[in-house]
Amino acid sequence: MHKLMTGLARTLAIIGGIVLSLLILLTCTSILGRLLNGFFHGDFMQSVAPGLADWAIGIGIGPVNGDFELVEAGVAFAIFCFLPLCQITAGHASVDILANSFSRRVNRILRMLTELTFAAVLVLIAWKLFDGMMSKRAYAETTFLLQFPIWWAYALSFVAAFAAALVGTYMGAVRTYECFTGRILVWDGVEATQ
Repeated sequence: MHKLMTGLARTLAIIGGIVLSLLILLTCTSILGRLLNGFFHGDFMQSVAPGLADWAIGIGIGPVNGDFELVEAGVAFAIFCFLPLCQITAGHASVDILANSFSRRVNRILRMLTELTFAAVLVLIAWKLFDGMMSKRAYAETTFLLQFPIWWAYALSFVAAFAAALVGTYMGAVRTYECFTGRILVWDGVEATQ
């Protein structure tokens, strides 16, 4: 089961990384287009090479239309894609100043409670994303510039959030089993410091 969950988490993280890389390229392209558009509209190019300036403007050199809409939807999806890997590898930020002085038993209880809380929050997020997606779909709401249905972005984020909730619930069950049996099922390096 752990291999399946880890594979799901890694696959989503790779997809999230690809999407984030594409969004970076999109943003850089849009910024470059905006700069070139301003340059070709400027007094210098209009006086030195008006034909070239008009040609460049005519072929559409400028910012990417709706870039911020795509970035907004893509970043939300990418964030949800990274959550499962962070959850299964215990990659969330933690402050262990006080916890290091506790016994192994107390630390196992804390880990179990933390994982169960994360699982509950991830399930809640997935549920509310599903509700939001259904609402946006029912009202046929679209983005301002590109006019794509907003529920598409919600749907993509919901798929990744559902996977995060699944992995979070799995890890909550694993840490609960570990807490009550004293056996470590998933070694993530945190146990070495306890």
